Amino acid sequence: MWMPLLAVLAGLAILVWSADKFIDGAAAVARHFSLPPLLIGVVIVGFGTSAPEMAVSVLSAMEGSPGIALGNAYGSNIANIALILGLTALISPIVVQSSILRKELPILAGITALSVGLVWDLDIGRTDAWILLGVFGLLLAWSVREGLRSGPDALGTETEAELDAHPLAIGKAWFWLAAGLLLLVASSRLLVWGAVTIAQSLGVSDLVIGLTVVAVGTSLPELASCVAAARKNEHDLALGNVLGSNLFNTLAVVGLAGAIQPMAVESAVLTRDMAVMGALTLALFVLGYGHQGQPGRINRWEGALLVLTFAGYTAWLLYTTLGTPA
Repeated sequence: MWMPLLAVLAGLAILVWSADKFIDGAAAVARHFSLPPLLIGVVIVGFGTSAPEMAVSVLSAMEGSPGIALGNAYGSNIANIALILGLTALISPIVVQSSILRKELPILAGITALSVGLVWDLDIGRTDAWILLGVFGLLLAWSVREGLRSGPDALGTETEAELDAHPLAIGKAWFWLAAGLLLLVASSRLLVWGAVTIAQSLGVSDLVIGLTVVAVGTSLPELASCVAAARKNEHDLALGNVLGSNLFNTLAVVGLAGAIQPMAVESAVLTRDMAVMGALTLALFVLGYGHQGQPGRINRWEGALLVLTFAGYTAWLLYTTLGTPA
């Protein structure tokens, strides 16, 4: 048991570190080619924080562990909203100024509803997977269009400030882009092996390991970036990380995993995990969209409620999975 546990811990540590270097390198390369800061923030930073989920889920599907792939994607979405945004709001209440993010909130709600509809038959076949990937392609095209055509935006301003604060020479940028990607793959393989071995030793499903240890672990890049953004009052950058990550997880991560290996879905995923994910996504839309001309806002007490929701969900998951002593 010690070797698999060490593999999980080492895999997660390298995964988080390499993801950070990968995003830094990608953003610096994009900046070198004069891409607008808003486009970098929406596409590279927003989607790039899901690189760990992508690597883990693809490798899990390739190695015949679809439960980890699915649990990782949906569990990360739950952790991103409830745990990460909750903790971020506790540090500094989140005020949503970016018009791009206000457009992404209803898009995320609609895509979450689409994913529920596709999983309704308790199966993610290749047709479902290609639908998800097709929608992701459309979303990516829309994001690029908005990033190129939109005027001044709070998210772009905050992204530009971060790029200026951490300049990176083009040679180093290319090096970290390549090295980060290679380490992502290697650490993901180590993590998946350890997670599967632990699940088998404890007699629990791959899904549960994916929803808990793997999901929270692969969400650590989002946590680090959101906490750092909150300390600098870069609220839109924090929310943009979560929205981009959840969109990427729901469409690209699940879509690629399903295209590689069609997955039978446990009924609990629909009635428990996706129900919680859907409720949290709806709550995020209500809190973040704003009303009557006022910007959306997540206060500290709302952040505390989100964190308590995550704790309650995790306790419910473990109780229904492991049971209680007689």
